[in-house]
Order: sequence, then structure tokens, then C-alpha cells
Amino acid sequence: MRQLLLTAVVLLIPGMLLAKDSVKQDSMQYLLIGTYTKKQSEGIYVYMFNTQSGELKQVSIAKSVDNPSYLVIAPDEKHVYSVNETGTERTGGVSAFELDHHTGQLQFVNKQAAGGEGPCYINMDGDGTHVLVGNYASGSLSVLPVQPDGKVGAPLQTIQHTGSSVNKDRQEKPHVHCVEFSPDHQFLYVPDLGIDKVGIYKYDPSSPLLLQEASPSYIALPPGSGPRHITFHPNGKWAYLIHELDGKVSAFRYDTGKLTPVQTVSTLPEAFKGTISGADIHISPDGKFLYASNRGTLNNIVYYAIDTKTGKLQKRGQQSTKGKTPRNFMIDPSGNFLLAANQDTDNVVVFKRNKLTGSFKPTGQEINISMPVCLKMVAVKQ
Repeated sequence: MRQLLLTAVVLLIPGMLLAKDSVKQDSMQYLLIGTYTKKQSEGIYVYMFNTQSGELKQVSIAKSVDNPSYLVIAPDEKHVYSVNETGTERTGGVSAFELDHHTGQLQFVNKQAAGGEGPCYINMDGDGTHVLVGNYASGSLSVLPVQPDGKVGAPLQTIQHTGSSVNKDRQEKPHVHCVEFSPDHQFLYVPDLGIDKVGIYKYDPSSPLLLQEASPSYIALPPGSGPRHITFHPNGKWAYLIHELDGKVSAFRYDTGKLTPVQTVSTLPEAFKGTISGADIHISPDGKFLYASNRGTLNNIVYYAIDTKTGKLQKRGQQSTKGKTPRNFMIDPSGNFLLAANQDTDNVVVFKRNKLTGSFKPTGQEINISMPVCLKMVAVKQ
């Protein structure tokens, strides 16, 4: 009997070691950080991130990239695309990179014009055949083809928004701020800060006109809202929109392209008198909590519990981002950590999440990078 037990233990050891190695490998992600290169930043920074410990280690830098302020990772996870967010005086661009999963290096592939000025947001369709760009300065959106080798081609279609709204300093003309797909990738949602509308487009990559106005073609927000970013719940039933100019979040019921308003909540304290500047919005991987960031005076992230039956939000608390101007933040795929990119204090701060309460606290892990403005993760593959 003792000999049988010893034999069983010996046979189990290799499997246990393999399982241990698998867990360790699965916990590793590449963290890609897009930046503004106006000061000391050299381009796109790549770090190794451990989703179990929250530890960060720099791996590489893709240098000589002009203002790669927003990134998207292709569905094949072999390619990365960035905007080149230049000012209103010249046309912006889109750059393509190949990601080496063994080394974490980003190899430049090519660059194309974005079809508009000041591109600030980039996305990709589900099969990885097209990138879509929101051009803030020109108030337009463009569709660019992706070739089999990962190169991005010249724009196939550019749609120009028109109009203005009540805030004469910020809404003097259209300002497209986001291009986000519906969960089934059949519709594209385009928050436009300048005209207080979210444009809705049907998406058909097999058609000469890939984007066509849906019916209805937009949803209007209250004047002076400044719609900025939209995100969809993992269950595909709800959508949430953050307003930059009034600091609110709108919740919608989603059904086959249509958004039906459900609730609007404020991210601001009562009787708030400071500078309002809503920025980013994300949902935890388990779909239980929504997070929204404020820049301006507050420099915090507010979090809400999501009602599992109605999608409505109930405020749970807020947390300082330990820096200034949290332009972007993300929750890692495990849901264990939240990372905030503070543009004006040149730091990315790691917070540990409580999955039960939604709260999060700084871990002490922090990296210093000039003007970080976008965070993306992709699993390390061997």
C-alpha cells in the first residue's frame, strides 16, 4: 500500500508542476501605454504586468511615434494600432505595429493618414479587417483597411459630422471622441462632444459603404453634456456613456442597435463648484461594477454597483487616482487590479480591487512615464 501511494505521488508531481507553471504563465500580461510625446515621452511603452501580484517590469519602448495617444490591439493579438494625435494644423495619422510575444517588442509596420485632424480614438472590427478612427479636431470618423500582413491602408470612408451646441468654448463645432462597436459588431456608436449626440451607424465590412446611418441615426443628449466615451455591459443588454462637460453618466438599455435611456447619474459631489472634466468609463470583467474617471478639480474615479436586473447604477464610493488628470484607466482581465494613467503628473498607479465591494486601494506600485494617456493589456504567449 505504501509503495502504491509513493508511486501515485511521483506520478502526480509533474502534473502539479505543469499546473503551477500554467497558472504563473496565465497571470502575465503585456501592458501597453500610449502617451503624448510633447515632453519626455519616447512613444509607446511596454511593461510586463503580473495579475496576481500587481508587479510591473518595463520590457520595451516603441520610439519615434508621434503622439500615440490611443491604442487598439488586433483580434489576432499580433498587431497593435495607434493614432498619431496631432494638432488642428495638420492631418493626423494611424500607425501599425507587430507585437513579438516572446520579447514584448513592438516593431513598426507602416503609417497612414487618419482621414481627419486630431485623431484621439481608434478601434477595430471583430475580424480584424478594418480600423476605425475618431478624429476629434475635424469632427469626423474614418474607416481604414487592414491588409493580411497587418499594414493599414488609406481611408476607405470618412464621415463628417456637422453642428454645434451651447458651450461656445468647447462645442463650437463637432468633436468626435469615441468609436465603439455594439456587442455583435453590427453597429458603431460615435459620441460627439461638440454636438451633444451619439451617432449610430450600421456596419457592414462587405459593403462599399462600410458605415451607413442607422434608424434612428443618433441619440441626443441634454445641451452642454459633452458625450465622450461609451461602453457596453458584458451581457450585451446595457450601455453606459460618460459626459465630459457636465460630469454625468447615462445608462441605456440596448436592443438591436437602439439605445433606450434608463438613468442619468452625476459623478460629482453635491453642490460641486470646481472644474468638471469627465474622462473614461469601464465595467469590471464580472459585470458587477461600473467605474468613471474625473479630471479637472476632482482627479478621482467614482464607482457604482450595477443592478443585475435593470442595469441601473447605485453609487458606492470614489477614490483619488493619486495624480492629476486621469485621462484613461483600465481594469486588468482578472479583475484583481485597476490601473490609472495620470496625464499631468506623469504616473501610472496600480490599485488593488475588492471584487465583492468594488472598492480599490493603491498598492504602492507606480511607474513614471511622461504624459500617459492610454492603457491596454494583452496576454503573454509563448
